[in-house]
Amino acid sequence: MMHKSKSLRAQLIARLTLPLLVVVILDAVASYYVAMYFTDQAYDRWLLDSARSLVQEVKVKDDHVTFELPPIATEVFRWDDMDETFYKVEAESIGFMAGDGSLPSPAIAGLNQNKPYFFDGRIDDRPVRVASVLTVPEAGGDRVLVSVAETVNKRRSMMSELLLAVILPQILLVLITGFHIWTGVNRGLSPLRDLARLIGKRSARDFAPIPDTGVPLEVRSLTDTINGLLQRLGSTLITQQRFIENAAHQLRTPLAGLKIQAERALSADNPETMRLALSHIQNSANRVAHLNTQLLVLARSESISHGVPEFRLIDLARLARDCCMDWVPRALDRKIELGFEAPDSAVRISGDDVLLRELLGNLLDNAIGYGKAGGYIGVSIESAPHARLIVEDDGPGIPVGEQDKIFERFYRVPGSPGDGCGLGLAIVKEIADLHAAQINIGDRLPMHKGTRIEIVFTG
Repeated sequence: MMHKSKSLRAQLIARLTLPLLVVVILDAVASYYVAMYFTDQAYDRWLLDSARSLVQEVKVKDDHVTFELPPIATEVFRWDDMDETFYKVEAESIGFMAGDGSLPSPAIAGLNQNKPYFFDGRIDDRPVRVASVLTVPEAGGDRVLVSVAETVNKRRSMMSELLLAVILPQILLVLITGFHIWTGVNRGLSPLRDLARLIGKRSARDFAPIPDTGVPLEVRSLTDTINGLLQRLGSTLITQQRFIENAAHQLRTPLAGLKIQAERALSADNPETMRLALSHIQNSANRVAHLNTQLLVLARSESISHGVPEFRLIDLARLARDCCMDWVPRALDRKIELGFEAPDSAVRISGDDVLLRELLGNLLDNAIGYGKAGGYIGVSIESAPHARLIVEDDGPGIPVGEQDKIFERFYRVPGSPGDGCGLGLAIVKEIADLHAAQINIGDRLPMHKGTRIEIVFTG
């Protein structure tokens, strides 16, 4: 399944603009309620003044509450170019006295004389704002409620003007901020684009470090990581090239020998000459096969080291015993005594049994090939303090000055007998490193010739 890649630019812009939009929306909501509050405050005062002016017309005559408003005064009171004004006068005992009977009003019994009451209502299916004032004439008598209402056109117009005055600058601010966020993100990502362009122009064999002059600190960590990777890739490529060249050189000799001996066998007139040529062909073929096997083991160990090794628990003592049994015939050919010693209980380590067999096989191959005929080779397993594989022989030993070089690929100690290719101990080193094991090399015993190699499994 293909996963859709996410744009870093889009993520940065979203993370910068979304909080800004949330703040703007919250500010717009707050501005709406603030505008509504102050609009109501302004027009509610007018309604209250109008209601109090009508209260002045409430009189008491002959112990009866009256309300008289001349027609001209009513016309002036109701005049407005945007809204309609309504009023209603009612007494607690007699009820409706004057004005618009359909105007909603609160219950008189629940009102306080000293406190006006404001509320929203509807008249003729139109929204209105109502202010009610409760009064008691000085001459005594019934309590009277005077209510004044007005439609909300002026309020809405004023709120729109206030909101427009507040929101327009905010919208302009958002646009300017968004523009600067966009250009800032693009400018901030330009070093990454320049880095991608620089890497894209490079050849497959250019492993020179990427210059970090003028690179921001946040990008420098990326360039440092890439430079480290380029250095490792360059080293790996050099190692591979050297390995291929050495392998080609090592294969060239036995293959050339095969060709020459085959030509000699074809041109031979007597069986003895042909038998000798065929013997040389067999030796060259064995050498090529051995070299090919070692190269395959190296390739296997390298492929495992670049991935996640799938190790399992292995009885090192049993594995070493079985491997030694396989090498007994080869040791007997050179009249070498091959000894083995291990604890009775299992010595378990985590590893790859095929590679560990190859490790011990190469150690035995070196010991048999470079040890003296009729000599002794000992293989032992120790379990404490760590699992330990020890191979020692009574051969000529390895000079101290050469002990650091023998694990290099295709390196052979000068003057060494035999026709080895110098890969055996390199394979041992590769496999030991893969198992996080330590290699110790030294003399077999003090004052005795020979070589002792220890593989210590500390993992």
